Amino acid sequence: MRVDIVTKEYPPEIYGGAGVHVTELVSALRRSIEVQVRAFGGDRDETDTTSYGVPVELAAANPAVQTLGTDLEIVGGVAGADVVHSHTWYANFAGHLASLLHGIPHVVTAHSLEPLRPWKAEQLGGGYAVSSYVEKTAYENAAAVIAVSDGMRRDILRSYPSLDPAKVRVIYNGIDVEAWHPREDHALLERYGIDPNRPSVVFVGRITRQKGLPYFLRAAAELPAEVQIVLCAGAPDTPQIMAEVEGLVRDLQACRDGVVWIDEFLQRDQLCAILTSATTFVCPSVYEPLGIVNLEAMACGAAVVGTATGGIPEVVVDGVTGRLVPIEQVQDGTGTPVDPDRFVADLAAVLTDVVSDPERARAYGEAGRERAATAFSWQAIADATEALYREVAERAD
Repeated sequence: MRVDIVTKEYPPEIYGGAGVHVTELVSALRRSIEVQVRAFGGDRDETDTTSYGVPVELAAANPAVQTLGTDLEIVGGVAGADVVHSHTWYANFAGHLASLLHGIPHVVTAHSLEPLRPWKAEQLGGGYAVSSYVEKTAYENAAAVIAVSDGMRRDILRSYPSLDPAKVRVIYNGIDVEAWHPREDHALLERYGIDPNRPSVVFVGRITRQKGLPYFLRAAAELPAEVQIVLCAGAPDTPQIMAEVEGLVRDLQACRDGVVWIDEFLQRDQLCAILTSATTFVCPSVYEPLGIVNLEAMACGAAVVGTATGGIPEVVVDGVTGRLVPIEQVQDGTGTPVDPDRFVADLAAVLTDVVSDPERARAYGEAGRERAATAFSWQAIADATEALYREVAERAD
């Protein structure tokens, strides 16, 4: 069996959870089947991997149109595959057209949903209407849609009610606990201004509305004075949210010390050291299909405090591997808290509770690493994905 996986992100060009997912899935799948990777970006020297750039004629076009141009470049290469599998709307158009052109089933993995990210209009302008059209078309015509959590499956069926529920399968994201593991490196911490002897709350994520960083920064002002705030945050979606975050960080630094902001790209071993040092990791997302970053923190032995939304409650076991913060959300697709002040206060209270009891936080972290290792292995996820490939290919024959 040959499966062609189409993705915007692939090493060395990874900036989010979807790229991590594709990288690990491909590695595990290649142990048993042929996988051709068709990725956006610069040339790569990996076997069975082909890169595609933006056609020169579209160099000045809207980014969404550039994406479609790259997709068209990919379609022809998929000839000969048994299944095409696309990840994120960027790749969905290529997967959909390849399915039509070559008469093969198209599998989509849902890492996020355009209807539940309306703030993307700030970033893409009219391109958001294009991305929404592409995603809707691909999902409604796919042979199967993989949801990375039960919460995501519910979101998919709510967003695209014409989809046959039987086509939407849950296969979780995973984590490599050999690669992500506890790692002590005090020299690295000190280089970034992190005091290993002080309690800390660590955030890792892109500066985007869905990650909820502004809510955490407001909550951080209420934490005990001895607690360090460590932000590994970059890649802002828009200048507006970057300006908002910069203002909140300045306000925080004006009223307390120990506020560390690392906006550079960190290698995995560096992140492992920072996560290992955390008294607790925080995931204040208002939209999170699953949250690979939570699995990364758990694999490094960090307690996790996360919002009780999306797939987070399927990863974080409240009172066992960390804590969940309740949230009531506006049902307009933005994930905005109905009462933002209440959410910020609840987040601050739960973080204070966890960070003030290092022994209990350590126990959460130990339980979290065990859960990551047993419930979210990449080989189990690859096996389930391969079984789905064979099912849709057999159905198509």
